[in-house]
Amino acid sequence: MNEHTSSGERPIKIPLMQRVLDNPFILLFIGIFVPAVFYIIWGIMEIVNIPIAP
Repeated sequence: MNEHTSSGERPIKIPLMQRVLDNPFILLFIGIFVPAVFYIIWGIMEIVNIPIAP
């Protein structure tokens, strides 16, 4: 018998955050992607703020 169901019951749906936190590949992707995006945005903001040479 399945541990998630008993006789006559529907299977329990696993919450989204639990599925995300249980998957090491998604965590690896988030850990690389989020800092990269923030550093790119930070770099663009720094370049835009450089004053134009006279």
